[in-house]
Amino acid sequence: MIQHQIEQKLRSELSPSYLKVLNESFMHNVPEGSESHFKVIAVSDEFDGKRLLARHRMINTILADELANHIHALAIHTYTEAEWEVLDNERVPTSPDCMGGGKG
Repeated sequence: MIQHQIEQKLRSELSPSYLKVLNESFMHNVPEGSESHFKVIAVSDEFDGKRLLARHRMINTILADELANHIHALAIHTYTEAEWEVLDNERVPTSPDCMGGGKG
């Protein structure tokens, strides 16, 4: 189960205070039960002092195998504790509609 692998790796490497991994494959033109499109929301002290690109590179490095072999699309939302508090928790951008073929 790819979603579980993602969660385990990110928890192990980032020790996040908050982590949500959403399988958004159902929103795309893929077979039912697919695990190919994900959204990651992570809050960690590991992001302190790092710019957005560096944070995304951290996630990409941690999930290198999954990205190379299983994941087609990954939306990444990373926050420090302070940023998360300002957002009033879970007010993250919604994923865009699928542009890679019609769903339905």
